[in-house]
Amino acid sequence: MKLPSSSDQLASPTGNQMSKEISPFYENGLPRFKGEYLGDEMHGPWEFYRKDGSLMRSGEFENGKQVGIWRTFDRDGQLVGEKEFS
Repeated sequence: MKLPSSSDQLASPTGNQMSKEISPFYENGLPRFKGEYLGDEMHGPWEFYRKDGSLMRSGEFENGKQVGIWRTFDRDGQLVGEKEFS
């Protein structure tokens, strides 16, 4: 899964490959999502937010594929669902 890149990028070395963190923001300045890429693939923990800043979904990617347990939250931060990816 790939998301469009943003001009808001921070690069940091991870092992032998370059990892970059991309955190595009809503118009109100709050982040839409946070996570890292390994090469051009989503990799590691990711969080997706609503416009009001509340966490909507979190989970991990491994080389662009969702893995492990992904959790979905309501606007009050209460867990409303979990889905496991392998």
